[in-house]
Amino acid sequence: MAARITELVLDCTDPERLAAFWGGVLGYEVLGRDDESVEIGPPDRRTTLLFLRNPDRKLQKLRLHIDVKATDRDQAEELERLLALGATHVDIGQGDVSWYTLADPEGNEFCLLSGRADP
Repeated sequence: MAARITELVLDCTDPERLAAFWGGVLGYEVLGRDDESVEIGPPDRRTTLLFLRNPDRKLQKLRLHIDVKATDRDQAEELERLLALGATHVDIGQGDVSWYTLADPEGNEFCLLSGRADP
């Protein structure tokens, strides 16, 4: 028997803002919220993201990050969409690579990979 990841929890100072950003990135909807958190996920609720209010600001590079691929456009078009949603370019020493390293509105790094993923 094995375990399955059911949710990823991300501490943040503004759960609503981060949930809106990541909901836009992933096409996820709000599944629940209270004064301290917002949970988003796909309609099947298979794996969700929970944004939990924490007053501490991020101080260093994350040891775990999210990688995303576009499902219906090329990498350059997806990069434009993510930047319009509020992502920013970040340099963590990645050098000349085939992906883009970005940060969400609270500075959490994630990568936009080349190629397409199944929707």
